Amino acid sequence: MKIICVFNQKGGVGKTTTNINLCANLAMNGHKILAIDIDPQGNTTSGLGIDKNKIEHSIYDVLATDISIKEAMIESELINNFYIVPSNMDLVGAEIELIDKKNRENILKDKIKQLDDSFEYVFIDCPPSLGFLTINALSAADSVLIPIQCEFYALEGVSQLLSTIQLVKKSLNKDLEIEGVVMSMYDSRTKLCNEVASEVNKYFKDKVYNTTIPRNIRLAEAPSFGLPIMLYDDKCKGAEAYGNLSKEFLKRQGSE
Repeated sequence: MKIICVFNQKGGVGKTTTNINLCANLAMNGHKILAIDIDPQGNTTSGLGIDKNKIEHSIYDVLATDISIKEAMIESELINNFYIVPSNMDLVGAEIELIDKKNRENILKDKIKQLDDSFEYVFIDCPPSLGFLTINALSAADSVLIPIQCEFYALEGVSQLLSTIQLVKKSLNKDLEIEGVVMSMYDSRTKLCNEVASEVNKYFKDKVYNTTIPRNIRLAEAPSFGLPIMLYDDKCKGAEAYGNLSKEFLKRQGSE
C-alpha cells in the first residue's frame, strides 16, 4: 500500500482536480484506491458526487474520535475499486480541538495503519495551507505529489513547500519523498507557460511528469456534476491528459 499526499500550499493549482481524476482513472483500470479528503472545503468529496451535508462520518470523526477509517469510508457508486473518506466543514475546528492530544501529528498515520494494506494506493487531498491537517497527511505519506500551475507566481511558494517537506522528513517522517510534479493549466502556445515549465523542469528534473494537464472547460465543469472527467466527457483533452498521467504514474511504480 502506497500513501501519496497531493499537496501545494498555493490554492487554485489543480490539486483537487488531479486527486479526483488520477484516483478515478487508476480505479477504473483495476487498482484498488482510497481517496482521503482532509481539506475542510471538501472539494474532493463533492467533486465525486457525495453530499457533504448527508455523510454519517467524515475525516473529522476519524481524527477526533475512535471512528476508524473503514467506518468513515464510502464506496463509490460510479466506479468499482474506489473508496472515499469524505470531509466537510466540521474539520475546521479539528486543529484547536486536538491541540492537547498526545502524538497529534501522527493521528492519521496511526489510523491508516489499521487498513492493513487493503488498498493499493491511498491518496490524501490536503488543504492549501501548512497547518495541523497537512502535517498529519505528510507524516502519514510515503510521498508527495505536487501540482504546479503554469503561471508567473508558480515557483514563488515552491521553496516554502520544499522546506516544509524537509522539516517533516527531519522530525516526523524520514522516508517522505517527492512522488512527482504535475504541470496543470498548461497552454503550450504561451511564452510564459513554456518559461514556467522550463523553470520547473530545471528545479525538479526527472520528478516532473511528461504529461501536462491543459486548461480545459470540460475539466472545470465536471466537479459541479459530481463526476470525474472520464465519466463527464471521456473524449475531451482533460480526460485524455489524466488518462496519460495515470499511465505515466503506473509506469513509474513499475506496474503498468
